Amino acid sequence: MASGSQENVSGFILQGFPHTPELHVSLFVLLLGIYLIIFLGNLIIFLVISYNPHLHTPMYIFLQNLSIIDICFTSNILPNLLHILLTQQNNISFLGCMAQIYLFVSLACSEYFLLTAMAYDRYVAICDPLHYIARMSRRHCVWLITAAFTAGFTEPIGLVVLISELSYCASHNIDHFFCDIIPLLKLSCSNTFSVELLIYFEGTLLGLNSFLLVLISYIFIISAILKIQSSEGRQKAFSTCASHLTCVIILYGTVICLYVRPTTSYSLKRDKYISLLYILLGPVLNPIIYTLKNRKIQSSLNKLRQSSLLVLFANSSQ
Repeated sequence: MASGSQENVSGFILQGFPHTPELHVSLFVLLLGIYLIIFLGNLIIFLVISYNPHLHTPMYIFLQNLSIIDICFTSNILPNLLHILLTQQNNISFLGCMAQIYLFVSLACSEYFLLTAMAYDRYVAICDPLHYIARMSRRHCVWLITAAFTAGFTEPIGLVVLISELSYCASHNIDHFFCDIIPLLKLSCSNTFSVELLIYFEGTLLGLNSFLLVLISYIFIISAILKIQSSEGRQKAFSTCASHLTCVIILYGTVICLYVRPTTSYSLKRDKYISLLYILLGPVLNPIIYTLKNRKIQSSLNKLRQSSLLVLFANSSQ
């Protein structure tokens, strides 16, 4: 990282929600409850899939990794936000800010790529079921997951390096509850054209391509489902991808609301709440969506609960 930027600023102040101090306690309780639901819900999915060998199939292995991403994604931001709401200590170091940006973008990109891989898995399962075992073998599944995380954690390196080399000589107050890119660029007195160009290029190249791959996969999936003769067969085929499709709609819907707008309509105060929705909505709904009508996970969850109760009963009787 450039020394010039560190001479200008050693840290930042995250303003959080300064216009509603009377709501800080209520917001703290609400966010703490949501964070516990996200953490425990995704952890339970991870443990259930790990516990049951019958769930060690591509679809559930992808879901297990999605749970890891959701836990890490929210843990990167929410604990610090809870600390700010509770103590009003809203300082963050320069390196801490850069690390938060890097993790935020890396985990978000990894989730996009993982959802793309999950769309491909559903495409093969419905459109080419006879070759599913060969095309989605354990080796191919591991390769797709590795590629998703590698691309996700490699893509933002150049962006974070450019941001760290900017000069911040005006104000150190970030009008946000975490180190997000757009509020940080507004503080810089350097020329941010190269950063904005890289954001546009990577967003178009990676984000749009991921969305198009998911869209194309579902065009083929829906076309294949409509060709199924029986209504029961169509319903069964659609149910195998309904959870994933719901998660994709939620993720890209919030992203479009947050970023795909004219620059004149940006409002940092309003966008803070949209960002909070983006950070919370997917991770809190994913466990619910994937367990609500998934009989295999519900059955495994019941078995895990029963075995846990038996262990507790055996320990208490000793």
